[in-house]
Amino acid sequence: MIKRNRATISKFIIHKVGNKFNSATNIFSESAVTFDEESYELMKPFLLKPFGNVSESFRFNHHANIELNEINSYASQIFNDETTFVEISKHIVNHLFEQSNSAQIKIGDVIIALFEDVEYKEVVTQAIGVFKIENKIDFFQTFMEKDSLDVLVQKGISTRKLDKGCLIINSSDGEGKVVLSVDTNNYDAQYWLNHFLNVKYADDNNQHTQNYIEMCKDFSEEIIKEDFGIHEKSKFLAKTVDFFKENDAININDFKEDVFSENEDFKPLFDDYKKQFEDVNDVLVRNQFAVSDIVLKKQKQKIKTEIKLDTNIQIKLDIDAPDAASEYLEKGYDEEKKMKFYKVYYNEED
Repeated sequence: MIKRNRATISKFIIHKVGNKFNSATNIFSESAVTFDEESYELMKPFLLKPFGNVSESFRFNHHANIELNEINSYASQIFNDETTFVEISKHIVNHLFEQSNSAQIKIGDVIIALFEDVEYKEVVTQAIGVFKIENKIDFFQTFMEKDSLDVLVQKGISTRKLDKGCLIINSSDGEGKVVLSVDTNNYDAQYWLNHFLNVKYADDNNQHTQNYIEMCKDFSEEIIKEDFGIHEKSKFLAKTVDFFKENDAININDFKEDVFSENEDFKPLFDDYKKQFEDVNDVLVRNQFAVSDIVLKKQKQKIKTEIKLDTNIQIKLDIDAPDAASEYLEKGYDEEKKMKFYKVYYNEED
């Protein structure tokens, strides 16, 4: 995540990107924008605010040489010589245009900006932003017509949501420049991250935490739920979250001993699934790593522990209370009704 309280926009330009499949061509500006104060005060937070909560970072990728990655090369040229900003911004739009490999890729406005004094992990530096505006909203515009006010509908950019954007931080580690990305119109995940930016996840604790929790979520859905039922799935997810909350670092052996303490049969299934998950997703799930609290919080919000029954009743288990399902929820079968049942114990109703 970044801090933007000291950040400024030093260069800014807008182009339009077309689509090869519908014969829409690119439209280029020949000079950078000069802001009035009101526009500037709206534009800066519109572009930078979405990155304040981004925890996962990326690094540029290329099959032969990282220096041959197009966006990495263009960013380096601007950082090294700011006078190339307008010309390089056109190359960036042309590269984006070349990724429109299907009719569903939307045309739109492309904003390219150079920021000064962006803070990332206590380093204050420059950043290049590339933003694509894919959707515009309707708004009413009033005007005077023959001594009376009239109204018409126009389309414009909403200041509330950024469709697609990336920040290339002028700061490198062993893997290269830091890249942050947002995509709220994720209709084609390959288009923005893989084809246009050509990036991979950084090899850090944020990614290790995300990989491990994603693996546990898939394991709960594909193995535990299928073979042991939704009740066991929910218990496993609750115990997983609790283990991450209680430990600053994860060791896979300690994890299995704790989470599978009531059912040793899950351990070999988990080991086999880990190998399968790594192969299918082409990732390495670390056996030991430090927990990222930011990623844990975000992933916890995505975990669903509802038990939906065919009698139009739902039982929602608290992800933060891993022992509740074992202590206060019983599953059985009623011979007289020929139906399964859950028995819930409680003291008071809210």
